[in-house]
Amino acid sequence: MASEQTTEEQSEQKISKREDWKKKKELEEARKAGTAPAEVDEEGKDINPHIPQYIASAPWYYYGRDGEKLPTLKHQRPQPEKQLSFSDPDKWFKRGVKTGPVATKFRKGACGNCGSMTHKKKDCFERPRKVGAKFTGDKIAPDEHMQQDLAFDYDGKRDRWNGFNPQEYQAVIDEYSKVEMAKRQLKEQKMTEDLLAGKIRRDEDLEEDSMRREGDSDEEDDEDKYADNIDMAGQKFDSKRRITVRNLRIREDTAKYLLNLDPNSAYYDPKTRSMRENPYMNKHLEEVSYAGDNFVRQTGDTVKMAQEQLFAWEASGKGTDVHLQADPTKLELLHKEFKVKKDDYKQNQKGSILERYGGAEHLEAPPKQLLLAQTEDYVEYSRHGTVLKGQEKAVTKSKYEEDVLINNHTAIWGSYWREGRWGYRCCHSFVKMSYCTGEAGKQVARMEKADMEIRTFGDEDEEEEEAPKSLLEQHQEELKKNKKKKKKERQEAEEKEQKDKEKKLKKALKAEEERNQTYQEIMKLDERKRPYNSLAADNQEVTEEELEAFRIKRANYDDPMKNMLGK
Repeated sequence: MASEQTTEEQSEQKISKREDWKKKKELEEARKAGTAPAEVDEEGKDINPHIPQYIASAPWYYYGRDGEKLPTLKHQRPQPEKQLSFSDPDKWFKRGVKTGPVATKFRKGACGNCGSMTHKKKDCFERPRKVGAKFTGDKIAPDEHMQQDLAFDYDGKRDRWNGFNPQEYQAVIDEYSKVEMAKRQLKEQKMTEDLLAGKIRRDEDLEEDSMRREGDSDEEDDEDKYADNIDMAGQKFDSKRRITVRNLRIREDTAKYLLNLDPNSAYYDPKTRSMRENPYMNKHLEEVSYAGDNFVRQTGDTVKMAQEQLFAWEASGKGTDVHLQADPTKLELLHKEFKVKKDDYKQNQKGSILERYGGAEHLEAPPKQLLLAQTEDYVEYSRHGTVLKGQEKAVTKSKYEEDVLINNHTAIWGSYWREGRWGYRCCHSFVKMSYCTGEAGKQVARMEKADMEIRTFGDEDEEEEEAPKSLLEQHQEELKKNKKKKKKERQEAEEKEQKDKEKKLKKALKAEEERNQTYQEIMKLDERKRPYNSLAADNQEVTEEELEAFRIKRANYDDPMKNMLGK
């Protein structure tokens, strides 16, 4: 019987719990629908019924020992014991404040150096005294103001106006206002004196003078120099008329229509001052300073923008809604993605072909420039060996210094060799680190060489008189004589050629002087009276003598001896 009663009680408890749970759910639905009043916490505040249960339910340790679970949201709000307290924003640190009257005798526990009670001797900022105030009792320093501990938040620490005293700025304003009032009184006094001095004049003159004085006073009041009244550098700018005229080139620049005087060359538009084509059609772009206005269209992001426009047209034709001006960012991202996918597709296709047919070892071969020591770069040379077109082949240099000219030499040591000795080619000197003597040194070397030959010939004659020689020795002597004779004739031919070159050089120097003189005369003329340059001179080839004369007559402004030598 007892077991049957317990089972019945348990079943009744389950039913009551189920009914309570249903009533609770119905009440929650009614509160959410607004038909039932909202639940109230311990402070009398309504609890939103739409708050989830895991937020509204407090943890078990929050209710304390009583364990009474009341509806609350206090556990979700900031806890007062964890809140940070900050100081009043109007409070700030006081600077330069001395507290209380100055003591007359030393106090126990004060600083042994200055006698202040607010710090110890090791923290004293005054100069260490020979005998401290602890022993003398003189000149006791006042106590410093102990700053209060202020705690500010992020904005309070960075408030630039905190601690600002407006009365200090008011004192500055008052001082400047007094100065302005004094200036105004002086001006009024000066105006009255001028009016009294000009009483005899007519009323119209007095009105004109007063207007002029008012303008002058306004200018004096406005002491600042405004940038609107200053002419702008590099432009014809009138601050009164507000008209700006652009200077597209300065006087030192060569005009575009003077770059090539051929009438069949690039067209120059005088209205827009533009020359779209390249005036130097037969020259490389690297050799000219100006390649036309159209050259700019092929630089920068112009080509990239044209490619994106072409991609936008092709994409819109295939159904993709994209536009260069309407969606530039979207177009650029799509274009980048397209290029990445295209490169991946090419790499995959290439890998599949190599995987199927092989031949990857041929793609890893070194370039032809390394295999054959040849390139397809076009280089054009003149008959003198100078490069006319293309890039000159780079000379392999060692780790040592090369082409270092010292002591006025024009050639390096080791550029000349004779009879087993090295020297300088410019002066035929065999002494290293010697000073260059130029042509004079060459003449001295020739004279020494001739004396040596005469001596050798005299020694050979003496040897012939001393002892008879065999046919073989006579034949060898004849060969030596013929060799020396040929060498002498070669030297004479070289000297003759050198003299001819000197004559041609003198002639070229004279012609260069005449050309410079005519150039100076033309430069003295007015620009409108100067003759046009002729293209006939460009067809003539420049000789070595003319080039050397130009180099000699060219003014070297870096030479410290140019004024002494008459250059």
